[in-house]
Amino acid sequence: MTKTPDLIVVNANVFTGDAAGTTAEAFAVADGEFTAVGSSEEVVRLAGPETAVLDVDGKMLMPGICDVHIHLGLGGAAAAWELQIPPHYGPDEICEAIAAWAAELGPDEWIVGSLTMEKLANVDMLAKLDEAAGGRPVVLKDDTMHNRWVNSATLEAMGVMDDSPDPEGGTCVRDEAGRLTGVLWEQASRLAEEAFVASIKNPEERYRGTFATAAKLCNQYGLTTVCEAATMEPALRTLSKLDAEGALTLRVMASTVARPLLAEPGITGKELVSVSEQFGSELLHVGFVKVFLDGVPMTRTASMLDPYLPLGCDHGQSSGECLYDLDGLVEELEEAVSAGRGVKIHAAGDGSTRLALDAIAIMRQRHGSRPIFHIAHNLFIDESDVRRFSELGVVADASPYLWYPSIIQDSLASCVSAETLKKSWPLRDLVDSGATVAAGSDWPVALPVPHPWTGIETMVTREAPGGSEEAVNPAQRLTLEEALISFTRHAAEAMGLGERVGSIEVGKSADFIVLSQNLFGIDTRRIHETDVLATYLRGKRVYDANS
Repeated sequence: MTKTPDLIVVNANVFTGDAAGTTAEAFAVADGEFTAVGSSEEVVRLAGPETAVLDVDGKMLMPGICDVHIHLGLGGAAAAWELQIPPHYGPDEICEAIAAWAAELGPDEWIVGSLTMEKLANVDMLAKLDEAAGGRPVVLKDDTMHNRWVNSATLEAMGVMDDSPDPEGGTCVRDEAGRLTGVLWEQASRLAEEAFVASIKNPEERYRGTFATAAKLCNQYGLTTVCEAATMEPALRTLSKLDAEGALTLRVMASTVARPLLAEPGITGKELVSVSEQFGSELLHVGFVKVFLDGVPMTRTASMLDPYLPLGCDHGQSSGECLYDLDGLVEELEEAVSAGRGVKIHAAGDGSTRLALDAIAIMRQRHGSRPIFHIAHNLFIDESDVRRFSELGVVADASPYLWYPSIIQDSLASCVSAETLKKSWPLRDLVDSGATVAAGSDWPVALPVPHPWTGIETMVTREAPGGSEEAVNPAQRLTLEEALISFTRHAAEAMGLGERVGSIEVGKSADFIVLSQNLFGIDTRRIHETDVLATYLRGKRVYDANS
């Protein structure tokens, strides 16, 4: 017998996102689940005396956004605590912003922020940062989150001097005279982050503010389920506490980390997997292990099949390199699968993507189709490897925000050949081959907020938001429905949550959003203008644009 609904929504234009392509005008919700989907006339008959009726006046409704790749800790911290430097600022404006921020801080507080990587990459900024900060330590993260710019006070806190050896997998950049410049590549960034974390006086309060802010921002942009792409122990404890208090407004699939992170110190590997087993609920899941296979092309640390262009500093690596060999990667995957986890593999280059596929092929021979494997971020995939995603049942974890409006595309053009760049993000080929394409923001990489509508638009147009004369590999455009499915049902399935979320169907959690415009009734170059009017998680409103 159908339960009397707590809520019915009528007079809507419902994109259900289900596999059958069903459309509807209304649905009913009871005890946090969808109990009926159909016409307004059918659904309104189910109302009881206590049922709330929401008439949305023909507005478009769709499943809550499922973001398959996000960094809640980094994004929430940036929004809640850190200095945000506009991407167009030059060195002088950056220093002015730092000086103004420093004037509002206590004497022992660090200046932490983010900026566009090219602004300081080839500029001697160490002395300028020292002056602007007034003696306070400075840590500035680049837009890939893989590199840092620091000042002398931070280098001192790190214990790094001109003659200090570089950490494994990282570089403390030096000038021709061997003096530190304050630029940190890859794993050298971890030393700065460790020093900063050690300076925090009330970490529990900071973590709570960080993740509460992250959830609030996600809800504002329509996100109801996310796959946290690199989850450390403090994040798990904070999310669990918020959940226990009824204050978690987001469903989170966590990914513990296989090896030490650039951005956050703490336990990793088997120890973190063991600790993570105590966490789990309807809203907090721990189902993946994150493996970083390489760096990023912009610093020539992604593993490419062809050499990088002979411009700038290549750090002695003409094609980049992988952080694992095949045997080591298979061993890492075995460890995760033996713990009952799926694996999310960061592979920014076509060389690392091939290695990931080779390792997964071995895992499929051993374990069949059961384990879930993601490869992120699908920037570059050799044409011969595209079909292997479908053949091996690998999720293509796509990050369309990396095209625009960031300057990452220009950075890529300075590193890889025009021919390689033309083939970037081959999403059409992946979809046509039968692969599952699941989309994620990678927030806060590239964008300051987890805005899915920018990603959806660029997947469809392959242009800058609002349209542009130049498109990025336009043959790889997806349809609007394909893009929406990549942000809903396919992302949910990729997280192993497809039976619970990702579409508006009877028996699934009542996670849905109300939009300001019907995406199917506008020029696709206006999708980025979409606002979320309301976000519902398990039938309860967690965001209202009017309040």
